[in-house]
Amino acid sequence: MDVVHAMKLYIDKMVDDAGPGIKALLMDKETISIISIVYAQSDMLQKEVYLFEAIENYVPRQESLKFVKCIVFVRPTEKNITYLIRELKHPRFSQYFINFNNIISKTDIKALAEVDEFEVVKDVQEFYADYLAINSHTFSLNVKSCYQNVNHWNPISFQRITQGIISILLSINRCPLIRYQSSSEMAKRLAEQIRQTIAKENVLFDSNTSTESQPILLILDRKFDPITPLLNQWTYQAMLHELMTIVNNRISLANVPGIQKELKEIVLSQDQDEFYQKNLYLNYGEICSNIKCLMEDFQQKTQQQKKIETIADMKAFIETYPQFRKMSGTVTKHVTLIDEICRIVNANSLLEVSEAEQELISTGNHSESLKRIQLLISSDKIRNCDAIRLTLLYALTFHNHSNCDTRGLCRLLERRNMNPGDIKIINQLLEFCGLKNKQQRTSGVGGGIGKSTISTQELLTTTEHVRAFTKKVIKGFKGVENIYTQHIPVIKELIEDLNRCRLRETLYPFLGSVQQRERPQEIIIFIIGGITYEESLTVYNMNRQLQGIKILLGGSIIHNSKSFLDEVRCACQYHSETSISSNTGAGSNVTVGALASVINKIENL
Repeated sequence: MDVVHAMKLYIDKMVDDAGPGIKALLMDKETISIISIVYAQSDMLQKEVYLFEAIENYVPRQESLKFVKCIVFVRPTEKNITYLIRELKHPRFSQYFINFNNIISKTDIKALAEVDEFEVVKDVQEFYADYLAINSHTFSLNVKSCYQNVNHWNPISFQRITQGIISILLSINRCPLIRYQSSSEMAKRLAEQIRQTIAKENVLFDSNTSTESQPILLILDRKFDPITPLLNQWTYQAMLHELMTIVNNRISLANVPGIQKELKEIVLSQDQDEFYQKNLYLNYGEICSNIKCLMEDFQQKTQQQKKIETIADMKAFIETYPQFRKMSGTVTKHVTLIDEICRIVNANSLLEVSEAEQELISTGNHSESLKRIQLLISSDKIRNCDAIRLTLLYALTFHNHSNCDTRGLCRLLERRNMNPGDIKIINQLLEFCGLKNKQQRTSGVGGGIGKSTISTQELLTTTEHVRAFTKKVIKGFKGVENIYTQHIPVIKELIEDLNRCRLRETLYPFLGSVQQRERPQEIIIFIIGGITYEESLTVYNMNRQLQGIKILLGGSIIHNSKSFLDEVRCACQYHSETSISSNTGAGSNVTVGALASVINKIENL
């Protein structure tokens, strides 16, 4: 169940079917992202694909390219069928190999056949690649808003997600037993729709019983664990997404002060970037240590390149130059990213904020947690978004505590001169999770390497900032497992229960009558409302730890804290809001120290 491998097989098959010769690739907005996340443009060039076009950008009377074959890779939507009909009426290419990334109706096939007067269409196929393959065990459908309101589907998202899950099942050749979160009507409806689609397309699924026991598809609603998306992250991939936002394996640094033009957009590729692949799941301290070693290795090689005294030296230089250039690009890219991470962490006291978050959700000490959050919220050293997240975590953790003081924390937020509309998210999240006005918690809440012209001297100068900060961070993160990563996502417990056949059927029932009750060999988990990179890390670790079981994780989108709260706002936008009143005692106005004091405290641990 490797979704990256499955995606690459589909793309390779599409290109191979077109045969030798110059080829163009015609895509839509979604399939552009689907391909670019697993294949760099340079890889496609090696397959003789030299022209890349978006089907939406067709311009009439374009120059004819009769010496070029066209590979079409689009979603089977009404708009794309219209675009294809327009293309085939006035074909620019000699041959068309049309590939839909999901199930296409016979009516649409007939419509295309009727307009193919020039008989340029050589093949029409379905390749079930209707998802983003993030990691080998993680996929996303890139759907930003699932909720019409807190309990009902956005109709467009419902259709898209159903199609995406069917695509996943067909691409990995699986016909699963379906379980769902009983407390979510949305999860139940999606489960039923998937079962109906499987029954309707039974010819496609009849052969998908290759394993000894059927895999389990478990459908969850993000409400089962609203805490995980709110936490600061300290592994490399998760940090990059939380602090800078990864979009289709790309990070924009356009707004970073003094950034080089060539580094305004950085591409992250596990296939082409060995450092990123090796450090993907390592914590902050380990990354800082590894970037330090990478820089030292690069400096050593730089000095060796300068010693060209003989013909043999010159030959050695020429042979190693491509590797040297690649290493230079890798160092430049990751030093820039780590430097920006350090700047954000330093400027916003994120180590102290994260420690407070972890202690809050892990210890259950209400009095100490409240005091600590009050101090942080009263400080001008932390960002407004972090102050809100701390309040949200407190409200979720202690909403039914007899001395819960969410109103008092909201008054402190108001003193920060925040937009009153932003503070409404406290009420909205409680409503989203079904905790508003309730005394009990609901179940479960707990590309390629870009070129750069930056000089070696500029690079080595830039690294000094990283070097100075990382010396302290490396030491501080020696106790990372005890301080900054105490939280365990709820999904870990669910997977363990599934593996032991102990997942309660009253909470997560099977859909329909099911005879099988043995331990599953394969588990596919889909979360309505999005997943996080922390949950992806959890699945990665459990795939390594659990013997004889494979786990695949997917969701409507991959969240950081900002996108998750945007999802909550969208779900609650149709509901009348009542602000949390501020009528209890005054809050504290104590200011915490700067990051230097935080690091001093870490060093003394």
